[in-house]
Amino acid sequence: MIQKAIALYLLLINFMAFVIYAFDKYRAIKKGYRISEKTLHLYALLGGFLGASLSMALFRHKVSKPSFLIKHIVIILVWIIAILYYFIEINPLNFVGVS
Repeated sequence: MIQKAIALYLLLINFMAFVIYAFDKYRAIKKGYRISEKTLHLYALLGGFLGASLSMALFRHKVSKPSFLIKHIVIILVWIIAILYYFIEINPLNFVGVS
């Protein structure tokens, strides 16, 4: 049950991150009110790093700003380390597919 809740959460947060980044790009084009970089990074940090990365790639949003990209890459690395730690240290049997 908990795995389904986590999967649903990650699906939703990634969808939300994708939409937020896309909306910010739209607002940048239209010269409107922008979403703060802190908020964009928060969505990635809360688990939406895949949706954020996809939106950045598709809409070429924030890809030419080195300071933003460095922070985004650090967030991705933190998530990779956390996921590896979970599968190797906390739940090693599921990492190799053994129940």
